[in-house]
Amino acid sequence: MIRIGIFASGEGTNAQRFMDYFKGHEQITISLIITNNPKANVLARASKMGIRCLVIDRDTFYNTNKVVEELKQKIDFIVLAGFMWMIPANLIEAFEGKMVNVHPALLPAYGGKGMYGMNVHKAVVANGEKKSGITIHFVNEHYDEGKIIFQQECPVSSVDTPEILANNIHKLEHEFYPRVVEKLLLGNIS
Repeated sequence: MIRIGIFASGEGTNAQRFMDYFKGHEQITISLIITNNPKANVLARASKMGIRCLVIDRDTFYNTNKVVEELKQKIDFIVLAGFMWMIPANLIEAFEGKMVNVHPALLPAYGGKGMYGMNVHKAVVANGEKKSGITIHFVNEHYDEGKIIFQQECPVSSVDTPEILANNIHKLEHEFYPRVVEKLLLGNIS
């Protein structure tokens, strides 16, 4: 059984999508939710599904190997789903090629430090882009620069607001992110 750990910092809708998608899966399971926010709603979502949670603090995450050592015992693969901290080098090294993120734009456009959530959608709309989308990519030591695994486009109309675009992007994340991770883990894409 391939054990996924999901890193999330907030509401947890993408994490919920993963928990629902892999519930009862014969080869893949969501075995741990990791958060840096003890008040994150993702904790309640995980509790309802019977999934264990780990709340981490900044000092332990960045200045020790405790989190890495614990994760190496409990999970095989990491999915970032709205986790708002930069991943430290020791965790990237321990899970090299086994950690993915979804970005709410078509990388390399609108990526990098500060380009997350509504910041991305506001920039896309302000620049009059005709399309946006999602990028699922491996995580490396730089924001949004890991190898691209999958992209899916959506149109952006002249009347779209950042909120409308955010909703459209979120639908793409829910539709494609778990499916792409499943294919990746089962060797159907590389």
